Amino acid sequence: MSENRYAYGIHQNLTPAELFVYVGLDQTRKQLGLDDLASAAAILLGQNDVPVPGKLGGAVAGTSVVSMAARKFLPFNVAIRLPTITKAGVGGLRIAMTRNLGAFVGRAIPVAGTLVLATDAFLIVQRTVFFYNRLVKPDDRVL
Repeated sequence: MSENRYAYGIHQNLTPAELFVYVGLDQTRKQLGLDDLASAAAILLGQNDVPVPGKLGGAVAGTSVVSMAARKFLPFNVAIRLPTITKAGVGGLRIAMTRNLGAFVGRAIPVAGTLVLATDAFLIVQRTVFFYNRLVKPDDRVL
C-alpha cells in the first residue's frame, strides 16, 4: 500500500484503506432504505419456524408466517404445478412443486427479499470501488 493520504468529507489524512472504508460506508448509507427493510422482513417472515403437526414424510418441517397468511388470503389452486424454493435442513434448499397459489406466493416472498438484498450488496460494492477509484491516485486503485 502506498503512503498517499486523502481527505473525504470531514475526515483528513486518510490512508487508501481508510478512504475505501469511508467510501463504502457512504455508499451503503445511500443505498439502504425502506426497500431493504421490507426485504429483511420478507426473509425473516419467510423462515419455516412455525411448527406444523401432521406433515407427510419427506416434507420440510414447519411453515412460515408469510406462507400461512398467503394460504389464507389466496386459497386458490391453479391448473399447473408451480416450482417453489423451500428450506430443507441446515443451509439446504430444495425445489418443491405446488398448485396452491397461496403456497407459491408464500414461498416466493423470502426469495424475492433475498434477491433484493443481494442486488443491494452488489451495487454497494460496485459503487464503492467506482467512487474510490475516482478519488485516489492511479497506484492506489483497486480492481
